Amino acid sequence: MRTKILYMVIATAVSLSASGCASGDSDTAGADEQVIGEILPQKLARPADRPKEDLQPSPADDATFGENLAHELRRKTLAMADASGEATAECPEDIGSTSGSQVSCTVTYEGLEVAWNVSIGDTSGWSDNVVEYTASPRTGVLTREGVARLLYGNHSDSIDYVLCNDIPEAVLVPLNTETDYTCELVPKDKEPIGLNESVRVTEAGPRVY
Repeated sequence: MRTKILYMVIATAVSLSASGCASGDSDTAGADEQVIGEILPQKLARPADRPKEDLQPSPADDATFGENLAHELRRKTLAMADASGEATAECPEDIGSTSGSQVSCTVTYEGLEVAWNVSIGDTSGWSDNVVEYTASPRTGVLTREGVARLLYGNHSDSIDYVLCNDIPEAVLVPLNTETDYTCELVPKDKEPIGLNESVRVTEAGPRVY
């Protein structure tokens, strides 16, 4: 019988605000304003539409608990990257659904390995085939596409373009922590002034504030 998995969101203390709105206000970045910081060199292209969630291959009907878990961790890693790309996952072959078990699984996204700590909980009260678990990544995945999708998506009507400091296509960074990468939203008909904000990564994707 196929083992099903109930996904449980892990609460975190990090703010999930969309991005630093101050840098997108058109009256704070006038062309005649004094430059206040570094003018960043990288102009992010507007991203394509978000990839459809159709993660393949999906687990077979008789997939083991470990195979279902690996599939879910692939999905979570792609959500964190918020970008197109391929992800594979490996969990221990002998992993079971026994409550209290703790294992480590590894998801590889575009050549970058993300280890996930997984704790197995109880079976659901309404179905023996539904197993609760919590999973937390040891590191975050930052993508240039994900940052572009966040900033252009949240400020599409007010900005002309986005400048950043050479964000790679994909890179491992600490989770929920200010990184070395910064960006500036440049309003329409304005010039950049160096009003740069830090980029972070949460399990739900990149954030800028």
